[in-house]
Amino acid sequence: MSEQLTQVQQQEQQAATEQQRAEWVRKQYQQANQYLAGKGIIPDNVAVTESCYLPPLVAVWKLNTRDNKSYWVISGDLPTDHMPFSAAATARDAMRSFSLNWQLKAEHIVNSESIDKTQQDFANLLVARAQGLYELFEDDSLWQAPTKR
Repeated sequence: MSEQLTQVQQQEQQAATEQQRAEWVRKQYQQANQYLAGKGIIPDNVAVTESCYLPPLVAVWKLNTRDNKSYWVISGDLPTDHMPFSAAATARDAMRSFSLNWQLKAEHIVNSESIDKTQQDFANLLVARAQGLYELFEDDSLWQAPTKR
């Protein structure tokens, strides 16, 4: 009897975990859409097979717009950002591009003439997240797993 309860508990826990994952993905998708809309870019749909999400860290979305343009949008436990689809061929390449772009942005902030504590903190955040993204980019095991999408 206790073995059956354990199996039921494991199934319930797995279902809860899958529900949390789905909720996280949905939230990141909404955040990516809102971010683009805030930039005056109206998303029409997502290219699901080309997008990638690694809950609870990062999601990289290929979002298509009504005017037939496409963008990579990154969201998660990092600043939300975007770039044209033409800047990277795959979600993995987009992750590397975001990493490199953030390192350059951080360097630009640090080298500016007047930098306050908020800007310094943001530059530090960009560097830390850029390093984390690059580590994810380099991890071949993440990009072979069927659970990445």
